[in-house]
Amino acid sequence: METQKQFKRRFSFEFFPPKTDKGWEKLQGVRNQLAEVDPDFFSVTFGAGGSTRDRTVQTVLDLHKRGVSTAPHLSCVGATRDGIAELLDIYRENGVNRIVALRGDMPSGMGAAGELRYANELVSFIREHSGDTFNLEVAAYPEFHPQARTAEDDLKNFARKVEAGANSAITQYFFNADSYFYFIDRLEKMGVTIPVVPGIMPIVNFSNLTRFSDMCGAEIPRWIRKQLEAYGDDSDSIRKFGEEVVSEMCERLLASGAPGLHFYTLNQAEPSLRIWHNLGLDNRDKISF
Repeated sequence: METQKQFKRRFSFEFFPPKTDKGWEKLQGVRNQLAEVDPDFFSVTFGAGGSTRDRTVQTVLDLHKRGVSTAPHLSCVGATRDGIAELLDIYRENGVNRIVALRGDMPSGMGAAGELRYANELVSFIREHSGDTFNLEVAAYPEFHPQARTAEDDLKNFARKVEAGANSAITQYFFNADSYFYFIDRLEKMGVTIPVVPGIMPIVNFSNLTRFSDMCGAEIPRWIRKQLEAYGDDSDSIRKFGEEVVSEMCERLLASGAPGLHFYTLNQAEPSLRIWHNLGLDNRDKISF
């Protein structure tokens, strides 16, 4: 973790593009609440195979012009070089200077993977097309990518993204801080030293969390799963327990040198803000993590 301590800390919140006018209205309120804590940036997800392309662009540009730097997710699966270049030009022209570059998922029914198959190829293409215009974030998997053949392969894949020009990384969410520490230790031994910011998922709904985790390969430790199961439909107890568990993990991560936190908000402000306040991040320039 020594190399991570040298990096300036940054804090960010992630949204998904709303599908309806009502969802858009809700997101504006969430955005306003989270903007009050002065995050370094927001990010906006990009659906499988570019399925939310237009809504992602609209959401990014609207949020970005409201005063908080906003980073679009950009995936290459199912995309063409020309289509990616068009998006890069739109973002550059509108002052966006950070992109989360991902391989992305293949939507069901799509036959071709596209002209770029892997995230390192996307990072290389962005650098070729746009030079150093964008700070490029890539994904990291402390518990290893669910499709990786081995842990070693996954580490090598991450290193390829860094070699291609990635500036920093955001992890998949996790609930075991040791998996993050081990991942960073392995990267350091490989000589890979970019900032790797932990992705944080507040625990609000157990069934939703289980579904998300099964899809993305994030492990819910048995002791957490068993306690959440024991609460049944008691949503208040689930929320309180989840808030305590995630807040304690975040405190440990920051105390050990993690270069910030990235909150997966699911377009809700309160769960992330409760953790934020528990950590004392309103006065983050004064705390001694």
